[in-house]
Amino acid sequence: MEASGAPAEADWRAHRSAVFGAAYRILGSVAEAEDVTQEVWLRAAGADLSEVRDLRAWLVTVAARTAYSVLRSARVRREAYVGPWLPEPLLTGPDVAARVLMDESVSTAMLIVMETLTPAERVALVLHDVFGFPFDRIAEVLGSTPAAGRKLASRARARVAAVQERPRASRAETERVLRAFRAAADAGDLAALVELLHPEAVYVADGGGRATAARRPLQGAQLIARLTLRQAELRRPASYRIIEVNGQPALATYDGDRLVWLDTVEIAGGRITTFRRLVNPDKLALLGHI
Repeated sequence: MEASGAPAEADWRAHRSAVFGAAYRILGSVAEAEDVTQEVWLRAAGADLSEVRDLRAWLVTVAARTAYSVLRSARVRREAYVGPWLPEPLLTGPDVAARVLMDESVSTAMLIVMETLTPAERVALVLHDVFGFPFDRIAEVLGSTPAAGRKLASRARARVAAVQERPRASRAETERVLRAFRAAADAGDLAALVELLHPEAVYVADGGGRATAARRPLQGAQLIARLTLRQAELRRPASYRIIEVNGQPALATYDGDRLVWLDTVEIAGGRITTFRRLVNPDKLALLGHI
């Protein structure tokens, strides 16, 4: 702490990842989480924290309370979202300058399930299961009781259990499948695409009304493979590379230096069970020029 009672720059740097991580898990939005993080810093810089024993807990509490308010106010806008919603991708990996507290709770699959929870359930789950907060502190954030917070976290935990129990393919396997899928699409090889997809695979695209994308999830290897080939025929982007987002490999496709598609997958038995394509330019812009 500085003499004024505000956090020193080194203290803030030490805890910033936790502040951002709490906001991102609750909101599923990089831009909104950055706004919350900035607001927490301003609050901390103007506060007398000389009596605060656990600075990290104080900062995360403020972040959770602020994110909770943002989430509730944004609910109507989110419900009016055009087509399927995918979380704003978070660039991770060893080369990223800004570190984020990483675990399964920032995976794309988990954040999609989190979006189905109520704001209060999301806050209770994140604060208790990720940050280990006691329910009396969670009750202060939610304006409820410890018993109510415990029930909220329990309900949320039951909803996300299926994602937590789902086996995850290795990084090497995921990269292999992504590269093979892209190669088959470039070659126009329908049979190879079908072979890479589980017969009941699901395709989800997020255009947000800002780019052309399927307005509903599609199911079936043949249907997804044919759609992939049509997309490749209509638009042949110049290059691609494997990057890491939300802790897993993703296929980033570029038109010149502009990111136009971001593909993430779930794999079981060497085949894609879920294929997600993010094409919303507002969300893709947040990754910047990689």
